[in-house]
Amino acid sequence: MGIEMGPPWLKQMLKTDYFFPCPFHSDSNKSECNMYCLDCMGNAFCSYCLIHHHGHRLIQIRRSSYHNVVRINEIQKYIDISCIQPYVINSAKILFLNERPQPKPGKGVTYTCEICARSLPDSFRFCSLGCKLNGIKRGDSDLTFSHKRGAFDGLDSDDEPSTPKKIAFSYDSSGGRPSGSGSSDENLNSMSPDTPPLFNRHRRKGIPHRAPF
Repeated sequence: MGIEMGPPWLKQMLKTDYFFPCPFHSDSNKSECNMYCLDCMGNAFCSYCLIHHHGHRLIQIRRSSYHNVVRINEIQKYIDISCIQPYVINSAKILFLNERPQPKPGKGVTYTCEICARSLPDSFRFCSLGCKLNGIKRGDSDLTFSHKRGAFDGLDSDDEPSTPKKIAFSYDSSGGRPSGSGSSDENLNSMSPDTPPLFNRHRRKGIPHRAPF
């Protein structure tokens, strides 16, 4: 049962606090603690502390609408993420770390998280890593965080082994918030969309031609 509950670092990573100023580099720019070491299983640390974790397995925690998220291509190397709803925000495929309960599911909701009842855009069982962990704790023998042998071989970094269908997004005219299947109000504020190319608004006038007689 201990193996099926996931690796020992998972529970610690989910309950760790992030995005506070690093106590050792508080005078430096970009010193918020958003890195987690799977080998040390300690507190979060900033990018300046990476020198103390050389050769370790590291995960960068990001934020979307004040909720902690992780990129799929980072976390799926270490655990089975099947049954968890993925999201695509600013072209990055992500998973939420912990549950995000909502007061009341919206009308016409087809899929909801089995743990926190959050509405889901697709046919997944859980909204986050934490909710899948709670699903395992309640005794569901079909759930696991352990990779099946050979299941991860040849998997590209951008692949999603647990996605039943492609999730498409567009951006509204206000410029920041994704819309479409797979998102409600999430905006991965640590990842910005590419800067659009600049175009010359003033076209050069063409050579005038005299009308034929």
